Amino acid sequence: MRILLVEDDPVLRDVMGQSLIDAGHRVDRAVRLAEAEQIWRYQPFDAILLDLNLPDGNALDLLKRARGWGDTTPVLVLTARNRTDERIEGLDAGADDYLGKPFDLAEVEARLRALVRRSHGGGNVVEVGRLRFDGVSMRIHVGERPFDLPAREFEVLWELAHPPGRVVSKRALSDKLSGLEDALGDNALEAFVSRLRRKLAGSGATIRTLRGLGYLLERDGSAP
Repeated sequence: MRILLVEDDPVLRDVMGQSLIDAGHRVDRAVRLAEAEQIWRYQPFDAILLDLNLPDGNALDLLKRARGWGDTTPVLVLTARNRTDERIEGLDAGADDYLGKPFDLAEVEARLRALVRRSHGGGNVVEVGRLRFDGVSMRIHVGERPFDLPAREFEVLWELAHPPGRVVSKRALSDKLSGLEDALGDNALEAFVSRLRRKLAGSGATIRTLRGLGYLLERDGSAP
């Protein structure tokens, strides 16, 4: 997943960010509302981790603006303000979940997975050829065998499969897979797709390039 972490406490920001990176996610960080809004408006994310008390204001104001401009990215609010009325205020502002400090890092990641599953249509299983994408476990299988991939290759394949049959442009994939300081160029993206094609041999699925449009995950017509 690509995650935006908005947190002004430097220790907590570093610990949470590194924990999520170690779990295979890409994490962009922001400290102030203005910085977070600039990133949020122009970069696609799978989920937002949002601290409320920031140096330049209340992050609920940013959340309301984001929902106002039509953004539906799942948002998990992290805050020391954990009274019932404050949780209700956060949920009414557009938050999808609310977790009070202190919290366990494993619970943060589990809640993020749950939010992303819901945003992708719950616990649906997507099948293309012998590939099976399990939305509950966020795992891919070929038949009954786990199909393990490096994090970025996994995300390329997952993005192409949700929903299946959708043409995904190079720009959309690059934006989704790039960090603010780690842009993914066309050559790198093509290398990921080339490696995936080789690994998909025998799976009954393949990635087709539609010139000028992007990529499409589909059944491999040459497979038995």
